[in-house]
Formats: sequence, structure tokens, C-alpha cells
Amino acid sequence: MTDDSPASGAPIGRAARHAVRPGHLLDVSTGETLTDVALVVEGERIAGVVSASDLPSDLPVRDLPGHTVLPGLVDCHSHQIGEEDSGHGYTELLTRTGAQEAMSGVRNARATLEAGFTSVRDVGTYRAFVDVALRDAIDAGWTPGPRMMVAGAYVSCYGGGGDIAGLAPDAEHLVPAELRVGVVSTVDDVRRVVRRILYGGADLVKLIATGSVMSDNGDPGVPELTEEQIRAAVEEAALHGAHVAAHAHGAEGIKRAVRAGVHSIEHGSLMDDEGVAMMAESGTWLVADIYGGDYIAEIGRRDGWRADVLRKNDDTTQTQRAAFEKCLAAGVRIAYGTDSGIYPHEFAARQLAYHVRHGQSPLDAIRSATTRAAELMGWQERIGRLEPGWYADLVAVAGDPLADVRLLEDVRFVMKGGQVVRPLR
Repeated sequence: MTDDSPASGAPIGRAARHAVRPGHLLDVSTGETLTDVALVVEGERIAGVVSASDLPSDLPVRDLPGHTVLPGLVDCHSHQIGEEDSGHGYTELLTRTGAQEAMSGVRNARATLEAGFTSVRDVGTYRAFVDVALRDAIDAGWTPGPRMMVAGAYVSCYGGGGDIAGLAPDAEHLVPAELRVGVVSTVDDVRRVVRRILYGGADLVKLIATGSVMSDNGDPGVPELTEEQIRAAVEEAALHGAHVAAHAHGAEGIKRAVRAGVHSIEHGSLMDDEGVAMMAESGTWLVADIYGGDYIAEIGRRDGWRADVLRKNDDTTQTQRAAFEKCLAAGVRIAYGTDSGIYPHEFAARQLAYHVRHGQSPLDAIRSATTRAAELMGWQERIGRLEPGWYADLVAVAGDPLADVRLLEDVRFVMKGGQVVRPLR
């Protein structure tokens, strides 16, 4: 999967000092596109950004002529574990083992990385802690994949969007315990479950604050956790230095989550003007999957997805995009997140064009998936920029992504931590 044969012909290993010399380099901080520049890489990190004409003659160089290099992309709302959604609810999880879920994660992580996403915030899996295992396997070098920040399991009410619902009452006992680690009823349950998830190795907490589009039952507009429960999760997570992401479609659920102090609202599909103003004032992040509705409508109707899923998708797609535009106008902090897993992970860059279509400049869309995403994750001093000390995570495209952001749907080269994971093609 790696290519250690640079233009100079000398082999390049991960620990070696070498250089990458592109045709252009997009500085996402300033918005400038630079020429005659090279990145000096040492081990996993960028050691310097220098004039290409000043490179030492004995330094191995990997040339990317005619290509623009920019930081590796970041998806703040990814689901690396599991099969692509079938549109028939989540009782299908009972037909797969934990081992099968883990192996699907291996496949998805590879596809995500090769699509140019070198880091992800994975916001939950029904089968608890499989994402933790995948993160650790990637970090150990056992399997290729992006850097992962993981949620471990969903925190959800009984029968809610993070529970396995839709079974006959006399079949409830068949649901394995690992599929219900995060199911809660009381405030005390929330505190216990948050501790369980973080002690199990998760990096953040993911709440299902309202109903879901894709679940077996429930209404996206209906709150599923109380404000007291959400606040308990935020307080408990803070004790462990972790943030809370709230899946919230409905207006009331969004406002409960913002008042309770969550770090980010995921989806935000039915947000009202009051919710927009609250998010802008509080600094709460929005992570909105504004491409996914088109995919669900097209593929779901083609493949016969459940009628209630298609209806809920139709009810939330355009309202979500309107909310995105209002949040943008109000100065709400926006980070890139796709809900990949609903659709194939190799499509994760398709949403960038939707950010532009709904009000962002190409540069701001790219920043939402680089500097802004890194800031949301608290990783702003390690990823999201091409600067000395940051990880040598970068992608290259054939052309100018500021002129056509869709070029990022077809990255031609990917490096993660100084190692080529997708050679120039």
C-alpha cells in the first residue's frame, strides 16, 4: 500500500528525513496558494516548509508536479464500524457478530484513508467498543486507517435512536448486552454509563438527544433525553476531560442540548431561529451531514428502503440545509461531518461541494474539514495544517481546489504520518 520510491530513486522509510515537492501548496490558514515550496518530513511530523530551490541536493524528494497539496482531510461525524446502512432498521445487527462488525471497520477505515481523510471523529457504534479496538489496531500499525477519536457506544433512552428497537416484546431478551451498554432511564444511569464508556476507552461521549431518521422507530423531532440527563453527561464527561456530541434533529432537543453545555450538535435538521441564536452565543459547534439526504432519497428509493425512513429523510433534508445556511450567517462554528456509513466511506468528500452550494466559500469548506475540524476535536496543534511540528498528513489533487472543490472527491495522493498510503496516480 505504500510507495517508498521517490523521484530521486532513494528509498524513503517513515523514520527517514525526506521532502515532498508539489506544484502548489494550499496554506489553509492564510488561503494563499504557494509555489516553489516543499515540505520537509522527518518521521511522522513536518520538520519544515521551505523554498523548493533551497532543498539540499542529497535529500530524497518525492515530486508531485502539477498537483496541489493541502492538509489531510478530517471527518467529524463518521461511523467506521458496520456495514453500509440498508435502510431497514438496526435489528439487522442481530444477524452479524462482533467479529464481522470489526472486520467491516477494517475495510471502512482503509477506504476512508484512501479517500484522503487522515483523521476522523467516530461518533458511535451500536456494538460497544468495537471502535475502540479499531482505533487501537490502527495506532499499533496492524491495519491502515485514519487517526480516530471514538465514542465507544451511544447514550440513548430505551427504545430510542441508539437502542435496538422494533423487536417483538418476547424477543427483547435476545439483544446482546454489548448492544445496550449505553441505554439509560435516569440521570444516575447517565452518569454511570458515561463513566462506563470512558473507562472502556472512548475519547468522547455521544448522546442520542432526539429521534433518528434511520432507526426502527421514533420521530427526529421528538426529544429522547431530558435536559437534566444531558447536563449530567456533560458534567461527568468534563471530569474525564472529554467532550459531548449530541445527535439532535428536533428544535427542542437541540435547545436542551445547548443549554446543557454540549460541545457539538450533530445534524441540526429541524433547528429553529432561537436554536441558531443560542448556538451562536454559546459557541456550540454544528456538524451537519448535508449531503446524505440526497443519497438516501436516490439509493433508498432505488433499493426499496423502508417507507418511514424515506419519509423522515424527506422531512429533514431541506430543513437541515436551511438551518446550515442560517447558522453560517449567524456565525455558528461549523465543522465538517458526513455521517459516512449511511453511504460508502469513499464518498466522504462529496459533501464539500454541498458546503459551497449552501453558502461557504471553497476555502471555508476546506477549512471546515481541516483547521476547523481539528479545533472541534481539540487536535488543532497536531492536524489540520501543514506546519512544522504538525503530523505529515497531506493529500494532493490535480488542479486548484479553490477553483473546484470537487477535485477533493478524487485525491491523487495521500500521506499519513509521513508514510504514503496512496501513491501518486
